[in-house]
Amino acid sequence: MHRYFASLAYDGTAYYGWQIQPNDVSIQQFINEVLTMVFREKIETTGCGRTDKGVHASQFYAHFDLSTEIEHVEKALFQINSLLPRDIRVYDLISVASDAHARFDGILRSYSYYIKRKPSPFNNNYFWFNRQDVNIDAMNEACDLCLSHLDFSCFAKRGGNQVTKNCTVSECRWMEEGDDLRFTVSANRFLRGMVRAMVGTFYEVGLEKISVSEFKSILESKDRTEAGKTVPAHGLFLEEVRYPYITAERQYFFS
Repeated sequence: MHRYFASLAYDGTAYYGWQIQPNDVSIQQFINEVLTMVFREKIETTGCGRTDKGVHASQFYAHFDLSTEIEHVEKALFQINSLLPRDIRVYDLISVASDAHARFDGILRSYSYYIKRKPSPFNNNYFWFNRQDVNIDAMNEACDLCLSHLDFSCFAKRGGNQVTKNCTVSECRWMEEGDDLRFTVSANRFLRGMVRAMVGTFYEVGLEKISVSEFKSILESKDRTEAGKTVPAHGLFLEEVRYPYITAERQYFFS
């Protein structure tokens, strides 16, 4: 068998997340169906994670196995993308070792969350509109606490099946981009619902509803009910997934 990583991107607006659902349309469903048609054998992909309904990915990886080697990658990509919906695109097919794993081998994942503070008639599916003024300095002070913290149970969606709630966060910051805000967080792994819960809690810090010291207490509580609300999905993008065996030349960015 030959194992490949598919490098792809998608607009999650019309989908019930990456993972196949019994009664809803998912990105994984389309990828599996199209790869099966192109390579003429049953294909089942394994994604680098699972994005929720409405969440987007400017970089995502999924691995799959083939009985034969792909001889003409560009031709295969053309066939795949001609069959996929226009809001899903595969950009590369990378040959990897037979035991390479899209989910478990990732050494870094980066998400960004976008907020617009002025009304816009354009691209409303890709940001959260919130006109409230916030204290960015306080939000970034709270971000710094996450860099030295390990257990993020307070931001985990209930019912998750993760064995551990530990995540190593290497980047966590808020930036002003003109009138807009962007939150970026990178870690070795994320819990279900974690980033959207983080954004909601940081926003309460920015609104000065909770202090930085109270934010620290929330982290230490390991209790989801202590943290802020989960913000809307459509402002969230998975923007980078990094592997030790995929070179920088094969890394694609579409944000």
